[in-house]
Order: sequence, then C-alpha cells, then structure tokens
Amino acid sequence: MEAAAAGVAPIRAQYLTSKEQFHAYLKAERESRNQENNQDDGEEDPSSNDQTEPPAKQMKLDGGDQVRKQGSQEEVLKEEEKKPQERKRARGQNKSRPCMKPKHYEKDRLCQSVIQECAEKCYFGSQCRFLHDVGEYMAVKPSDLGDSCILFKTFGKCIYGVTCRFARAHLGEDYRNIINEDLVKQWEGKPLVRNSLSKELQQRLRKKKVCFDKSSEYLSHLGKPSSTGNAGNKATGNSTEEEGMTNCTAAKGNAEGLDVLPPGEEAPECLIVSEKGEASESMVLQSSCLANASKDSTLKTIGTVTDEDVIKLRLCEKKRLDIQGKLYLAPLTTCGNLPFRRICKRFGADVTCGEMAVCTNLLQGQSSEWALLKRHYTEDLFGVQLEGAFPDTMTRCAELLNQTIEMDFVDINVGCPIDLVYKKGGGCALMNRSNKFEQIVRGMNSLHGRSREQRYTKVADWEYIAECAKLASPMPLFGNGDILSYEDANRAMQTGVSGIMIARGALIKPWIFTEVKEQRHWDISSNERFDILKDFTNYGLEHWGSDTQGVEKTRKFMLEWLSFLCRYIPAGLLEYLPQKINERPPYYMGRDYLETLMASQNVDDWIKISEMLLGPVPTNFTFLPKHKANSYR
Repeated sequence: MEAAAAGVAPIRAQYLTSKEQFHAYLKAERESRNQENNQDDGEEDPSSNDQTEPPAKQMKLDGGDQVRKQGSQEEVLKEEEKKPQERKRARGQNKSRPCMKPKHYEKDRLCQSVIQECAEKCYFGSQCRFLHDVGEYMAVKPSDLGDSCILFKTFGKCIYGVTCRFARAHLGEDYRNIINEDLVKQWEGKPLVRNSLSKELQQRLRKKKVCFDKSSEYLSHLGKPSSTGNAGNKATGNSTEEEGMTNCTAAKGNAEGLDVLPPGEEAPECLIVSEKGEASESMVLQSSCLANASKDSTLKTIGTVTDEDVIKLRLCEKKRLDIQGKLYLAPLTTCGNLPFRRICKRFGADVTCGEMAVCTNLLQGQSSEWALLKRHYTEDLFGVQLEGAFPDTMTRCAELLNQTIEMDFVDINVGCPIDLVYKKGGGCALMNRSNKFEQIVRGMNSLHGRSREQRYTKVADWEYIAECAKLASPMPLFGNGDILSYEDANRAMQTGVSGIMIARGALIKPWIFTEVKEQRHWDISSNERFDILKDFTNYGLEHWGSDTQGVEKTRKFMLEWLSFLCRYIPAGLLEYLPQKINERPPYYMGRDYLETLMASQNVDDWIKISEMLLGPVPTNFTFLPKHKANSYR
C-alpha cells in the first residue's frame, strides 16, 4: 500500500481525479439536469466561470482588471505593487467581506401590524414607511418556495402570515392567515426557545439602571493596595495575602448565588499559582472567608428571617454540574448557532454551548448579542460563552445572566485567536495577563493545547493537555483539538481529561458524536447528509423566520457551515481509516452526483446546494465564507 502524499488524505485510486475533470463533471451534470427540468434559460452558469482560483482571489483579480481598463499605466503599477502586501495582510482574517444583509433583499416590506392582522394598531400611523396594502405587497412579493410551511405544519400557525415564503400553505380568502387550533393548543404554554431579552430589561440596561450589588462588593476588594508591592504590577490583589482575601470574597459571591466557577469544579478546592508560576492545590476555608467578607457590609432583611438568611450555603453544598465523561460541543462563532446545535444534539452531543458573546455588548442590552444566548428546549445541559478582558465587566455580566437567563454554566473564552478579541486583551490574550485572568476566575490556570500563532495549521499538543489534566486534578478538565473520529476521541480520553470538547470535527461531520458513542465509522450516504441539511433548513426557518429575511439568514448560515462540510471525505472512499482533520482532501469523484457536489470547495457549488433547499438566490447575491484561515499543514 502506497502512502499518500504528506498532508493529503489517502483516497482510493479509483476515485481520484484532477481539478479540471472534477469541475467539468459538475458542470456537465448540472447542465444535463437543467435541460431535463426545462430550466435552462440559455445563460452561462455562474459556477462555470474560472475555477482555477478561489473566489476571494478571483474577486481581487477581477477588481484589478477593472483598474487596468480605467486607470493609467502608472496607477496600474502602483496597484500591482500594493496587491501582494494587502493579500498577505488579509490572509486568514475577516477583511472587507462582501456580504449582503437579509433586509436588503426586500425593498417593499409589509408593516408588522398588517402581518399580525391588526393594521389599525400601527404604532407609526400615517408616518409608517412600510406597506399597508396587502394586495400591493403581494404584487411585488417574491414567489413562494414550496407548498408546505414548517411553522404551520409543526405549530399550527405561521406568525409571518402573508410574508411567509411558503404562505400558500396557510392563506385563505383575502390573504387571511389560517390557524390550526388543535396544534396551537398542543404547544400553548410550552416555550421552545428561552433566554430572550425583554424590552423592560433592555431599557434598564441602556439607562444603566440595573443594580450589581454582589459584583460591586466583590470588586471593591480588588481596589485594596497590595501589601507586598509587586514590582511592575499595577493590578491589585496579586500578593499572597491579597490572594486569600479575594478567594474568600469569590467564595462568598458563589455562596450567594453568583456562579463564577468553571464547569464542574470541586467547590471547596482551587488552584493557586505561586510566585514561581507553579500550580498547587489549596483548601479554601469557608468559615473564615464568609467572616472576612461579611465585615464590610450589613445585610438588611425584609420580612421573616429564614435559615438561609442566617446560615449561608457552603460551596460544597451547591448543586454541582456533572459533565464527567460527556461529549461537549464547543462554542463556535457564527456556525455554532441554535439550529446547528439542534443537529448535533440529535446525533448525541451531551453538552452544548452558545456562541461567543461579548460581555460589554450584553451589558449594553444589544439585541444581536443577547440572541447568542438563546437556548432550545432540547438542550438539557447548556452554557453560554463570555468574552471579556476585565474583571469588572465579566463579573457584572455573570451576575446579570445568573439572574435573567436559564443556563447551567458559564464558559469563559480564553482561546480565541482573532485580532479583534486578542488586541483588546480578551480570548487567548488572557493567558498572558495572568493577574486579570486570576481576578476573573479564581483557581483556574491557563490550560489550552494550541497557541495563537499556530491557529489551526498545526496539531494540538495533547501531551501538554495531559500534563495540565494532572495538575488540575481533582478539578475536572476537558480537552479539545483535532478530534475527527472515535479513535481520536479514545486517545484523547486516555490522557486523563475528564471529557472531550469537539469543535471543527462537529462542523465537518456532526454525526461524530454518534460515531464516538457507538465506536464505529459511519459511511454515511450523500442522501443521508442531504437530509441533515434539510433538517437544518427547517430548524433555521423555525428559528430565524420563514419570510424573505429568515430564508436568506438560514441560507447565509448554511453556506458558512458548508465551507466546513465540504472537507468531509466519505469513509467508503478512503484507502484507510480514519480521516485526519489536518489532511487536505484531494479532488475526487463521489459515488454519485450529490456526493461529488458536496465535495466541492467552490462557493458557487455551495450556493447550488442551498438553492436545492431554499430556492434561487436573490439578484446580485454574493457570499464569501467568514472562516478563511487555512487549517491544513
């Protein structure tokens, strides 16, 4: 058996092909199918354009051609000199991405009061800039995408009414919305999605009228001067004496309901970092902690005094999060949305976590940021990931969320490598700011198996993770990095970690959770994979809406996900198993057209897949994936 080229996945010889043959096959097959369906309008298919360059590079080249036509020779030379430098600087980063917002797809939008069939209650009255004539709206509305509306079929009512892109499934005479009362009663009082931001709380946050009493009490101790006066350290609370004080304060905050401990941590114990940087275990004395912390404040009670008012709950008596040995779907920016988490949950993910939410945006009441905290009712073990660089904002945000949403734990982002987060001092920058990190989470050491410089081009250091797991014991420590098969998961568990977290592996094949639990390789068919995309489409329409904006938002996130799904190589095509996450898929022909189409790394082919589920893309539609960083050796 010949070894595959370094860094390239070993595919059986009969399936290998060249880049030109691969795209020629897809083009010919697509044209043949269009002719069969009488959909060929004679125009050249957009995906038949130059396939020799990635979309991002092709756009830059096209832009350069326009400059050559319009500018002088000197301008062309200057532009050419700038290109290599600009290209190098933008590599692997989200720079000037051409992306249309869903609200731009519909110029003439119907007023929400008309959609809810209560036009007389329009808040803006005669000054409303939206349409109020349903007939006028229907004349310009894009055509429906199908005869079955997932919202009406599942819940008995589609709240998008005439604006739904599947409206003919539930519209009666005079465009009246039909309601299935029996189905509506079945779901009455059963919230599907939790953790929404109320208008009342949003206004209080924007007017800065939310009280953070516990956070203020905790943060007041950080302002005390250090008794040892560490050189070059402006941050307070870093000496050995202050360390005991702040740990006690943190213990009090937890006893009163503010959960700032890492997931599953043994409450009475913590890790303390010595001056030499060595980690050691230490017992926190609960009684002295509470006694010291209670000196600075007097609690005023209202009503009957209960045992809880007199006897504080010890940390060891708190309900602990049991996630030992469970499969944890990592928080994934952009792609780790609620519909995707539902897919992974269905395939066996035990623990799910929301996308990274910036704590300062949450404290300001930004709706888009609070949307990242939403939790589907099927997510029984759910956490939220917070990104922040300073103890004050992170502590206040933890207190706020503890009081307002339903979550089982808080995941603090200490691994994000992108510049936007890193330059503010958050993400993986916290690993270099140990004082601030220590103040944000007591008893935690920086445990992360891949450096910022590595990004995803090198394999994770599992030997380092194993060493960290030993140092962290008995505090549970989860490891993650480069897990794409049950063999990878088994090797990871042998390092002594309490459980494993799966990130890119879940994006490439969300059925990895099933493979790990059943200890097998699933040679999943293209039709089965397409059914997964159908489910994602339904979940997306249910979550983001079935109107034009919801359809296009679902398409956008599907395309982001397809930029990872295309990296999967069917198990039946591999020379030997398993596929490695850092091996680049060569060009290959699948066992059918759909399998080959799903293997394409060209954006136009991803768009074709989305059109098979969500209809034609709008005019002037453009898409470039957000995650452009190279993930291969």
